[in-house]
Amino acid sequence: MRYVALGDSYTIGTSVVETERWPDQLVAGLEPEVPIELVANLGVNGYASADLIRDEMPVLAGLRPDIVTLLIGVNDVVQGVAPRTYAANVEAILGGLLALMPASRIVTVATPDYTVTPAGSDYGDPRQQHDAIVAANEVMSRLAAKRGIGFVDIFDLSLRAADDRSLVAHDGLHPSGAQYALWVARILPVVAALIGR
Repeated sequence: MRYVALGDSYTIGTSVVETERWPDQLVAGLEPEVPIELVANLGVNGYASADLIRDEMPVLAGLRPDIVTLLIGVNDVVQGVAPRTYAANVEAILGGLLALMPASRIVTVATPDYTVTPAGSDYGDPRQQHDAIVAANEVMSRLAAKRGIGFVDIFDLSLRAADDRSLVAHDGLHPSGAQYALWVARILPVVAALIGR
């Protein structure tokens, strides 16, 4: 199975080592029962949905993925992208993915709540940004469901970082490998079921 991960800092694993990134932990958890290879992690720190469309989607077909994960939205919130624009971009991304593979080989993942981290308030009013992340997740969940695409909600797991700083990376903002492990415990069964584990 050729696996490609699309996204932003949460996918590329800003501030954690490669083996702690959640796509890498996902592959490690699936093997050896499921022969799967992370052929590309296209996540880029700071990317919003429009950046993903511009830079990540064009190279996807050439990677010949059998399964794709998508996590995008936090930088749309931070940059103040209009909700309708974000929704239109998500529709474009999902449509592009469905042109390459069936819905059963696509998994979308919720955006975590960075506002509970020590550095969270550096990126906007925490209450407003929290609400905007909730709204973005609703958009991703709804548009994915409309197309028969799986959505894994890890938002509640990210909230644990408010009381457990071991779930925050050394930069005070991004998830730690320990938090990503919690995500993978929830994502892995969904992926395994889709690829017939």
